[in-house]
Amino acid sequence: MRVNVRIVGLVLLCGAARAGAAEFARLEPAAAASGYLARLLINESPFPGERGFVSEEDTKATMLSILWVLHARMNHVPPGYQQEEIAAIRSQNIIEVITAKNQCEGFFKDAAGKPATVPRVEARIQNLLRIANRGGQPGRFANLLNFVQGLADAYLGGGIPGADRFAGLTVVNQVAVTGRAYSWMTGMDYYNPGGNFVTIPDAHQGLLGGNRFFTLRKDPK
Repeated sequence: MRVNVRIVGLVLLCGAARAGAAEFARLEPAAAASGYLARLLINESPFPGERGFVSEEDTKATMLSILWVLHARMNHVPPGYQQEEIAAIRSQNIIEVITAKNQCEGFFKDAAGKPATVPRVEARIQNLLRIANRGGQPGRFANLLNFVQGLADAYLGGGIPGADRFAGLTVVNQVAVTGRAYSWMTGMDYYNPGGNFVTIPDAHQGLLGGNRFFTLRKDPK
């Protein structure tokens, strides 16, 4: 009987420990604007062990820079350009900019007109959350997830907590440019949006998190 009591007590203690386990990181639901924005930034940025990962700071810089691209597509359309040329849509809503046709792979509007993602996006998100919330203390995964959710919350609350590293660009490889980045793609030479987009080179920190960023010609072709 004592053995049974001990076993029951151990089971109860283990259950209590699991129930009281700390949640080191959390994201808003995908149905919430801040949760959807956070998922886009996570989807485009590498985490430890993934291709393109350099450091926490590099991944945070990637997330911030992508957010600035989305913001610039709405709020800093350069003279000589139309928003539709650089964002494929006319809108001041960041979710609309994300889900514009052929803009952010895996992010779209479903048949009901609601923002949605392909299954692999949410599968990766859930895996990252599992990793972040295991163990006895928060680590790099939790730090990055909390950072990106805070970034999304802050943006939708009225501001971006961090400077646009590309805002001051005026010349790239002897080409006059508008400053700011207006596009990003996987950092391989054969990926390029073409047209009036100009590659931001490594010398200007144009490669972040395995992504290449692009600005625009000051004088459109």
